[in-house]
Amino acid sequence: MRSRRKFLRAAAVGAFAPLLARAAHADEPARRPRVAVIYTVLRFRSHAFNFLENCLRPLLFNGKLIEPAVEVVSVYADQRVEEGDMTDDVVRRFKLHLGKRIEDALTLGTKALAVDGVLLIGEHGDYPANDLGQTQYPRKQFFDQIVAVMRRSNRFVPIFNDKHLSYRWDWAREMYDTARKLRIPLMAGSSVPLAQRRPPLEIPGGAVFEEAISIHSGGFEVYDFHGLEVLQSMVEARKGGETGIARIEFLQGDALFKAADQGRWSRRLAEAALRREFGDKVPDIRQNIEGQPTHGILVTYRDGLKATVLKVGRRADRWLFACKLAGEAQPRATKFYVGPWGNRNLFMALTNAVQQFVVRRESPYPVERTLLTTGALEAAVRSRAQNGRPVATANLHIAYQPRDHRAYREMGASWTMLGTPQTLEIRELPIKR
Repeated sequence: MRSRRKFLRAAAVGAFAPLLARAAHADEPARRPRVAVIYTVLRFRSHAFNFLENCLRPLLFNGKLIEPAVEVVSVYADQRVEEGDMTDDVVRRFKLHLGKRIEDALTLGTKALAVDGVLLIGEHGDYPANDLGQTQYPRKQFFDQIVAVMRRSNRFVPIFNDKHLSYRWDWAREMYDTARKLRIPLMAGSSVPLAQRRPPLEIPGGAVFEEAISIHSGGFEVYDFHGLEVLQSMVEARKGGETGIARIEFLQGDALFKAADQGRWSRRLAEAALRREFGDKVPDIRQNIEGQPTHGILVTYRDGLKATVLKVGRRADRWLFACKLAGEAQPRATKFYVGPWGNRNLFMALTNAVQQFVVRRESPYPVERTLLTTGALEAAVRSRAQNGRPVATANLHIAYQPRDHRAYREMGASWTMLGTPQTLEIRELPIKR
């Protein structure tokens, strides 16, 4: 009898052992996912800097200082700059593993994948341009090396790819297809769609668009992507969701404004967007603004929606949007505000979103948005090379449903807390007390 009671008592303890163990460690913080950051170059205000500073110290988001949800454990630098390179200093100060190769950064010098997520930051640095004027950043090459380590380890962790997937459409599509085949959680895109909207503008779900326009003021291709992404982040909410793009056309000079005269895009809508920055003194975009000519990308969607991305001026922080919804007499318009430190502030919201993506293994918005804008940008580049000839985009028959990602957007509370001047290195933020 005693043996039977002893057996039952032991069995009960064994059954509850996992619960008892969890209870014993309930007060211990859960281990944060460990991430490797693979980048082209690290200097002040490079994309790698903007991401790392929001991963290595508390970040400011919607008026709250938030501890990083991930732990950066390693980095890989593809290039070093002669003046202002920060890799060695950051590695030393934050006790990171510096990989000599991407594989080393992901395995921490072991034989298998040793991190829980990867940030792929293929922006900035000295890389050649091709005949189409595209900088050939090595995003696809980085991605392939990352996936090779995962395949060998038979373990697949989230990958975030900064900005568009690749300057080549076939490579971008291959990246997307590879991630789906291997069930790798994939997030991509830039910070601008997460900026504060002034005034607040929410597109009601199932809205019917008559036309939409996005305006930026940066360089060809590099900033055209942002303009396309701002546009896409707004129009994807339309009735029926996204169905894809049928045609892309890059126009500049007289051809651009002739298309407006023909009713192919609306100058009135463009003026509504510009009014969010310039008030009643809207500049004549037929003239050079801030010494720069205007160019445009005309987008024809498969469901018939027509939209335009305009480059107006040369500021690095001009992000404007306007649209005309069916049944409304006046257009809706807003400015995507970047904060007191310029575009650097945008990475607070984006880095928070990326960290939550690594933790939850699900992107806050569909990666198909980035796949579509990647293909639209590549088509615009080809149209430009062909003197504005329209490019049919049968490859962009990409359908998806949007997700409500308002929880990841900056709503403006942070800007009342952020002091000046901005810090010149990765350290504690100057918060107004």
